[in-house]
Formats: sequence, C-alpha cells, structure tokens
Amino acid sequence: MISPNFERAEFACKCNCGFDTVDTELLAMLERIRERFGSPVQITSGCRCPSHNKAVGGADKSQHMYGRAADIKVKGYSPYEVADFFNSEWPDEYGMKPYSSWVHVDSRNEKWRG
Repeated sequence: MISPNFERAEFACKCNCGFDTVDTELLAMLERIRERFGSPVQITSGCRCPSHNKAVGGADKSQHMYGRAADIKVKGYSPYEVADFFNSEWPDEYGMKPYSSWVHVDSRNEKWRG
C-alpha cells in the first residue's frame, strides 16, 4: 500500500512498461475523496508513459505522464457528485474534469477545469 486505501499497482501504466510513480499530493487528494464519500475509489487510468498516452488519445502534456493524474469512479456516486465535492474542496487549485462515467483529477500546480 502506498496510502491507506491505494496500492501502487492501481496506478501502473496499462502498457506494462513499469511506470507507476504517483505524486503524493494526488494520493492525498484521492484519500480525501475516499474519506468524504466513504466509498471505494476505482482508478480507471493512472500513470501513462508517453507512448501509452498517445495510444489512448491523451493530451500532449497530460498530467498522467507525470504521475499527477487519475481517472476515477467513486462507487455509488455520479461523476457530477464527485465534481461538485472537488470544486467545493479545492475551488482554486488542481485539475478536474467530469465525464459521463468517470472524473479526471490531477495535482497540477494551477487550477484547471476541463
């Protein structure tokens, strides 16, 4: 375990290249989300090496390539409920974009809402 509720393997690049380094601020953010909802947080995409990021259509400067982003689902909650909490908890920092079935969150150094 790299934090109370997450294992490093959950963040590993899906191409099996071995990239699995996760930013500590991202982990703290995910732990806070887990604590707030009291429900498991599933990492659907974590670290991405540049070639895997390109293969999945990721942004050229995706935070996933730096271990600072995760696409998540919170069991029992909609992406919009998670987004509302994110915006109330971190109104002026970090990155977040809700999609129809998941939420992108990242620990970039400035506020970004996709």
